[in-house]
Amino acid sequence: MAGQGHVTPGGRPLVQKLSPNVTMIKVSVGPMDNNAYLLQPRTGAAVLIDAANDAERLVSLINAQPVATIATTHRHQDHWQALGRVAATTVSARLVAGNPDVEAIASGTGLQGLVGVWDGDRIELGDESLEVIGLVGHTPGSITLVYAGGAGAHLFTGDSLFPGGPGRTNTPEDFNSLMDDLETKIFDRFDDSTVVHPGHGDDTTLSAERPHLPEWRARGW
Repeated sequence: MAGQGHVTPGGRPLVQKLSPNVTMIKVSVGPMDNNAYLLQPRTGAAVLIDAANDAERLVSLINAQPVATIATTHRHQDHWQALGRVAATTVSARLVAGNPDVEAIASGTGLQGLVGVWDGDRIELGDESLEVIGLVGHTPGSITLVYAGGAGAHLFTGDSLFPGGPGRTNTPEDFNSLMDDLETKIFDRFDDSTVVHPGHGDDTTLSAERPHLPEWRARGW
């Protein structure tokens, strides 16, 4: 049974109004069911989150509209395989990623001029903006992007938070770091109505996930 915000690889995009001013288009791309999100403000240029795969499909989705920023949520290859091709068609777009992951993404893509962002930085979205939150653990430079211009907040979490728990970590230290950041920067700050838009699969809410925090801690990495 399909969950909230469900899309399928190669399937129809999901179009959702996040507020009177911003529309989100979500698509699943590539063999790993990566989510890519195009945020379209009512006025001004769009923001693309994770040019993960299927470059031609993403270029068609953008459809010559201006794009201010292409944000990559973290360094893993499945999240930036279309970045070079999409960046070439949106030549004025700023390319951003979490500070500690910038060098790895630049090396993998061969792109120059990636801009590092971290806690408290802002990414322009028309007359509004997305807030950057760094979550260390899945990778050293994973970022979540927050849109808070509607009735409730929307978090674009990459692979740091999914329905059912945090993203994969490689060591107990990375797991504890990610859990600490999720608890202090996400669950302690945002209310239960907050929607989580992850890097793969369906959406969830903090209300659905909050009761399970002790379980996640107990099961470990």
